[in-house]
Amino acid sequence: MSETRWVVLGRIVGHHGLRGELKLYSYTEPPEQIFSYRAWRLRATDGRETELQRVDGKRHGKALIISLPEVLDRDAAAVWMDAEIGVARDALAPLPEGEFYWADLEGLEVITLEGVSLGRVSHLISTGANDVMVVRDSERERLLPFVPGQWVQQVDVAAGRIVVDWDPAF
Repeated sequence: MSETRWVVLGRIVGHHGLRGELKLYSYTEPPEQIFSYRAWRLRATDGRETELQRVDGKRHGKALIISLPEVLDRDAAAVWMDAEIGVARDALAPLPEGEFYWADLEGLEVITLEGVSLGRVSHLISTGANDVMVVRDSERERLLPFVPGQWVQQVDVAAGRIVVDWDPAF
């Protein structure tokens, strides 16, 4: 039996009121999509974890607000400040060919067309124009545009690598 792989889709970022409600920041698009996932795992900064089923949430102005079971006041809610909100990877919808979840790209080795390793994808950044891979090795960090067909030539998740048309000197 394999262990569940969790993907972080949001973070608790603040209090809302006195009855234990919390503000969250969702990495999903649209942000409310995070409420469509039934099972959540919260991981607090102290390492404490809990799994939840069907979290009550709503939009309140520009913020998303959640109520957690048995969290009835501001003090009880403080435990979950800055907690990550994760869902099981297999709960994410399948994507069309050539599209990838960021979580599936993180950790992949990035190599040039000539076979030079540039490091591994640490994380990705959305810039509006295109996504950017943050690639790190033991010596440096590079920011590479994730533009398939131009800079990104091949993504092979199963083999654990991304092939890029990139000068290793950059």
